[in-house]
Amino acid sequence: MTHVKKFGVAMALVASLTLTAFVPKGEAAGQHTVASGESLWKIANKYGVSVNDLSAVNNQRSTLIYPGQKLVIPSSGLSETDKDLMARLVHAEAKGESYAGKVAVATVILNRVDSSKFPNTVKGVIYENVQGHYAFTPVQNGEINKPADAEAKRAVNEALAFRGQGNGSLYFYNPKTATSDWVFTRQTTITIGNHRFAK
Repeated sequence: MTHVKKFGVAMALVASLTLTAFVPKGEAAGQHTVASGESLWKIANKYGVSVNDLSAVNNQRSTLIYPGQKLVIPSSGLSETDKDLMARLVHAEAKGESYAGKVAVATVILNRVDSSKFPNTVKGVIYENVQGHYAFTPVQNGEINKPADAEAKRAVNEALAFRGQGNGSLYFYNPKTATSDWVFTRQTTITIGNHRFAK
């Protein structure tokens, strides 16, 4: 009887290790039970994770999910400190812009983190200083230090859900106030409100 119990415990351990082997190390941030009316987009947006990562970690080959289905929530790869820093920049840079404009500003930050042309951390991107010039005016004038509002925080989560999709915007500027001729040479991806986005 003790051999049977030991064998049962050993098999449970092997099964547990086998199942967790399919989720990349450090990738799982939790689990979510799908409720009626939810979509992968809503769930990704709620947790501030990429829809692409959510689909991949759960081996979703379509967007069809079912109430009661258990989904592994991957890590966004960003700390709460990073998310707060992004939200403060979005709040300062896109104050007075539409919600879509705020999401687009947050997306630029993430696109820069993912690009080999820029630092590979949120902090590195936001505080980047090249030859005495900051990448973002709110860093230079101190507006980055003011707390973000709820809409800016929501915009960051939505940008995280959208990560890996879109037009690859790396820059944004106001064409009415921009002083750099170089920025006008960049390929425009979209215009939202007073901001033009480019790559």
